[in-house]
Amino acid sequence: MLEKLQDENLQLLIKAILSLETEQDCKNLFDDLLTMSELKEMSQRIKVAQMLREKIPYQIIVEKTSASTATISRVNRAIQYGSDGYNKFFDSLENK
Repeated sequence: MLEKLQDENLQLLIKAILSLETEQDCKNLFDDLLTMSELKEMSQRIKVAQMLREKIPYQIIVEKTSASTATISRVNRAIQYGSDGYNKFFDSLENK
């Protein structure tokens, strides 16, 4: 999907995120960059991905996160067939 968005704007966003040094820097950028709704959606998807990796059933994920089954399915597809971003993220957390 990102291959379709390979432009200067995306490159600048990636560089901005990679330049962050602290958790507070990240919070500040997200606060400035994203709406509350966008931030909630992103954080919800990360939580859904974490729960899917732990093999938690959809219904429990719905109850605990309020995510729709469509969102859970979308995240699951990304984990199974996507660019491996979720897995690399969680693997790096586990290795720290």
